[in-house]
Amino acid sequence: MIFRRREQDPRAAADLASREDPYNEAQASRIYMLPNMMTAGNLCCGFVAVVNCIHARLAASSEDGLYLGASAANHYRFAVYFIFAAALFDSLDGRLARMGGRESLFGAEFDSLADIVSFGMAPSFLMFFLILSPSQDFPWFREIGGAIGFFYLLLAAMRLARFNVITNPLLHRGKKEATKDFVGLPVPAAAITVGALVLCLLKLADHDKSLNRYALGLPFLMLLIAVLMMSSVRYPSGKNVDLQTKTRHRTFVALLLLIGLGAIFKEIALLCACLAYIFFGLFRHWRRARHARISA
Repeated sequence: MIFRRREQDPRAAADLASREDPYNEAQASRIYMLPNMMTAGNLCCGFVAVVNCIHARLAASSEDGLYLGASAANHYRFAVYFIFAAALFDSLDGRLARMGGRESLFGAEFDSLADIVSFGMAPSFLMFFLILSPSQDFPWFREIGGAIGFFYLLLAAMRLARFNVITNPLLHRGKKEATKDFVGLPVPAAAITVGALVLCLLKLADHDKSLNRYALGLPFLMLLIAVLMMSSVRYPSGKNVDLQTKTRHRTFVALLLLIGLGAIFKEIALLCACLAYIFFGLFRHWRRARHARISA
């Protein structure tokens, strides 16, 4: 007995193809619950960090030095902790989306909008209110503080826009561009560096109320961090690190040692780790450029 194959309805086939196409309007705007809940957590943490920066400024200008029962230093610490929590949520949303095969264009855009608050606006407020505040007794800090804060915010927004463009699956890449490295300093890493600097300054302020000798180098460091976000310097990504990642014994012991030192020294160790990441990318970029000139 011969059975004839039933022909598929053309309308059903077209509907199936549209659903499988990630750039279909309905598919591209689809909201997957778990990854986007992580992004919402990122946005919430960024919002609370900004609010705590404002509360810190109100505490600093109050008569008793308190606002809502906390000092300005405590509010700034809370703001930094919420920036760190936002970075944790930001690392989780992408991993959950990739693990579940639930990446969408909506998720990518939503993530960037959340990042501009958590890693753009909140660090800019920290710069303007504390790191480059007029209380440093340098009159020119008052003039450049707002400008550097906005410059950081501007380059963070441009960095996120560029990231969305160069990671678009429709973009045709050459063999040299097929790498897991970030092009430019990642926005979360820049924000964590700013937060680590704030914690270090607050720690120093507990022992030495005069931070004038540290303040002169801060504008240049803030400008360097901002410029590196939109640079062509490549930074290593942690996307390849998962539960299946293997390492050598010496590397594992060194990592445990670094974690132990970080637990002891905390603020200083975190700032040193952030600066090491920044200058590692710069050194590697210089070494590759030098090797390319020699080879040519």
